[in-house]
Amino acid sequence: MVKRKHQLLTESERDQLLAIPADRDRLARLYTFEPSDIEIIGQRRERRNQLGVALQLALLRHPGVTLAQLMRDRGAIPHDLAVFVAEQMGLRVTDLADYAARDQTMTDHARELAERLGVRGPIRTDIPFMIEAATKTAWATDKGVTIVSGVISALRGARILLPSFSTIERASIAGRARARKQAAHALIANLSAVQVRALDQLFGEADAGGVSQLTLLKTIPVAAKPDHIRQILDRLRQVRKIGISSDVADRIHADRFRQYVREGRASPAYMIERYTPSRRHATLLAFLIDLEERLTDSALEMADKLIGGIFTRARNAQARNYAATSKNVARLMLIFRRTIDALTDAIDTGEDPIEALDASVGWTTLLRARPEAATIAEMASLDPLTVAADRYATLRKFAPDLLEALEFRAGKGSAKTIAAIEMLRALNSSGKRDLPADAPMPFRKEWRKIVVGDDGKVNRRLWEIATLAHLRNKLRSGDVWVERSAGYRRFDSYLLSEPKAKPVVSALGLPSSADAWLEQRGRELDWRLKKFAQRLKRDVLEGVRFRDGRLQISPVRTIATPDAEELADRLDAMMPRIRITELLHEVAQETGFLAAFTNLRTGEPCPNENALLATILADATNLGLSRMATASEGVTRDQLLWTHDTYIRDDSYRAALTALINAHHRLPFSRVWGDGTTSSSDGQFFRGAKRGASGGDINARYGVDHGFSFYTHNSDQRAPYHVNVISAATHEAPYVLDGLTSHGTDLRIVEHYTDTGGATDHVFALCAMLGFRFCPRLRDFPDRRLASIAPVAAYPFIAPLLGKRIRTDIIHEQWGDVLRLVGSIKAGHVAPSVMLRKLAAYERQNQFDVALQEIGKVERTLFMLDWLENPNLRRRCNAGLNNSEQRHALTQAIYTFRQGRIIDRSHEAQQYRASGLNLVIAAIVYWNTTYMDAAVQHLRSESVAASDHLLAHTSPVGWEHIAFSGDFLWDRAAASAGRKALNLPQNARVA
Repeated sequence: MVKRKHQLLTESERDQLLAIPADRDRLARLYTFEPSDIEIIGQRRERRNQLGVALQLALLRHPGVTLAQLMRDRGAIPHDLAVFVAEQMGLRVTDLADYAARDQTMTDHARELAERLGVRGPIRTDIPFMIEAATKTAWATDKGVTIVSGVISALRGARILLPSFSTIERASIAGRARARKQAAHALIANLSAVQVRALDQLFGEADAGGVSQLTLLKTIPVAAKPDHIRQILDRLRQVRKIGISSDVADRIHADRFRQYVREGRASPAYMIERYTPSRRHATLLAFLIDLEERLTDSALEMADKLIGGIFTRARNAQARNYAATSKNVARLMLIFRRTIDALTDAIDTGEDPIEALDASVGWTTLLRARPEAATIAEMASLDPLTVAADRYATLRKFAPDLLEALEFRAGKGSAKTIAAIEMLRALNSSGKRDLPADAPMPFRKEWRKIVVGDDGKVNRRLWEIATLAHLRNKLRSGDVWVERSAGYRRFDSYLLSEPKAKPVVSALGLPSSADAWLEQRGRELDWRLKKFAQRLKRDVLEGVRFRDGRLQISPVRTIATPDAEELADRLDAMMPRIRITELLHEVAQETGFLAAFTNLRTGEPCPNENALLATILADATNLGLSRMATASEGVTRDQLLWTHDTYIRDDSYRAALTALINAHHRLPFSRVWGDGTTSSSDGQFFRGAKRGASGGDINARYGVDHGFSFYTHNSDQRAPYHVNVISAATHEAPYVLDGLTSHGTDLRIVEHYTDTGGATDHVFALCAMLGFRFCPRLRDFPDRRLASIAPVAAYPFIAPLLGKRIRTDIIHEQWGDVLRLVGSIKAGHVAPSVMLRKLAAYERQNQFDVALQEIGKVERTLFMLDWLENPNLRRRCNAGLNNSEQRHALTQAIYTFRQGRIIDRSHEAQQYRASGLNLVIAAIVYWNTTYMDAAVQHLRSESVAASDHLLAHTSPVGWEHIAFSGDFLWDRAAASAGRKALNLPQNARVA
């Protein structure tokens, strides 16, 4: 997998581009001769010349080289190609004999055939053409495979045979260098001398500690504190002072711009300072444009957390205070009951009610209870806004600075919000405290009554808190947006335009009109509901009963037979005992997944595999680089730090995981668990740091600890193919589709399982429209209502199970925007989680949100009918979710250091932990699969029953044979990498 000097590609990448297929189907598609070809070949008298000319003709067409050149590059003629060509001509491969030894004959035949085909050989003057083709391709990317492919395509388009691969690579390298220079000059073309000086001054010291201004700008605080917001805004002003327009980014390809941004983020200041002036200034310019967006988003995210935290604390304080009055409430309720009893008795006996009340309860007791009852009633009805006012001082520490630094925009529907912001800015700048009586109040009606006192005067403190809370919700939904922001843009800006979305939607097979969709879905839904009602009435649904207007569903369980359990135990016992260091080296050799970790600046793979694997394992185990270096032999802390900074990125982790998942998917034995078309996803909780505001959020489901969730997707072949780090308090549903739409592997997922936390009507809608069958295990299934397009009266027997009719009018109205959303997600223009979180943030449902929900109700109803009628679906879903639970157990065995707590403050570092963990688990699954295959082959050779049916109940997620702890001996592991012998009870050993 290593590239030699002056090479752009690895050997495997070369083979990939100029590969001559070995499988029969591809050979037939590429090399089947037509009658005219056979006529040309038949003009040769000798059989060896006929076969030689046939091979020359085949190779000139694909990959576009002469036989002589192929012999120089490969040393031999591919046997499968020779056999296929010989069979067509009724010849034998042996007829080729000494044809290849006759250079002049081969050259003459190649020249003659090229003339007939209308192609010519390459000449020296073609090099500028090749460099220009490489430059055009490299305008968007630095990836060697893509650039070389562009050059090859250009040569084929110009009817020029391919020159030697070294010539193509040299031209590609030259074109890439030219494209880099052109992109750099395009970015910095209009920089003034003042701006250039400002960029160079970023390398100057920012303080007495010797830290450069650029390094300080790169350090963005992550803990949600008012002081940190002010620090971020100070950095934002420093960036803006340089005066770089965001429009500059449009001058070059978006991918090339992102490359500059990644390089600016990853490279330390001293390294950027050593770049050539044009590259240095271009890198800084792109980095600062991106930094402005990230600083803006960071400030808003912190403000969001602080404002939300104020209201959370207010609600919690209310709950605690109310809970503290429980004894008084009980006492007052007893007094109230005795009062009712006394009055009832007085009416029944004709006694004076007041005298009866005084005798039974005591008038004095009632008078004493009166203020207590009033206090408790007031406490119960108190709005959190009023309680939040106690933390007004916290808001004042950052809100004025935030409003002054950022420019908020909104559509007509949120004009009052902008007016309120402008008034708050004016009050802050003037120092005035009192609000006019007509102050804009964009927040909800309940708060307006609280903000305005009995005297008609507006309470400044309550009004300001209500305005900021309202602004927070508007920013979340996208109704209010901020210029130069990535996460708080206008809602519509996340979507593709209708013309761009149209071909994407068409490829999904979705109708362009709501009428067509409603007609088709309505007909299917009506038939399914009536069929279900009939079967339910006859009581013929397995495991489903309808009693007293309510469904009763018997749980299904997948139980392995004793034979399957015995086989699983036997396979586990046969697995070789191995250290995790040895396992990673062995899997790296077999799959080449380490090639995905490339140097961001040069594109070269990491030359120190020990350091790279140690860095990955440090992430996976939560050990950290320093402790990993201490516990290791063969790597140093300096090597790990350099490797982490140079090679570890989110995109390299994704590419490595893709390589591993694809390699596992290609293993024939992986088919015993599934064909890679179904998957499941679930979250796993990890506690955060014991102290600090960056320790995550509390979810009562996991106890009282702050923390995060690793939301992971697992295929039916047991391998984890995607992971997201999310807050423990965040709903999981928005992230279901992220893994399904952006995993980038060869898996073709068509059916996906989650638990209740991953299910919403929005997810049902988008999954169905994107071509996925969404199958959640709904905990509250009997309480969910079915939906119908026809009137409920059309289904009298199941009327108790039906909810409101589908609002088809809103689906009609919003259909175009729904298709734009689906097209945008499918095209990768926006992450599904971004849009679903924005829709969930609306204070009141808008029409688009309602339309998507109504579509989801239709799809959910069809799924619920499938679930009720098909016990096999219920079993598949349970089995799929069990796969996630098995992975959770392995995760806990690996991620053990630092008490399994996530102490990293930045989301990027947290994602590295999750990605490293996923990658190591995928490596374990791959390794286990290969050795389980060997173990099964051995058992079958011994006539032991090991059918695929029994193997389906085994799992490659076991780890009892793997040593995760102890010293990490990397040199020894590299030296011993290779196939291990099975752990057999007798002397026989099988590799």
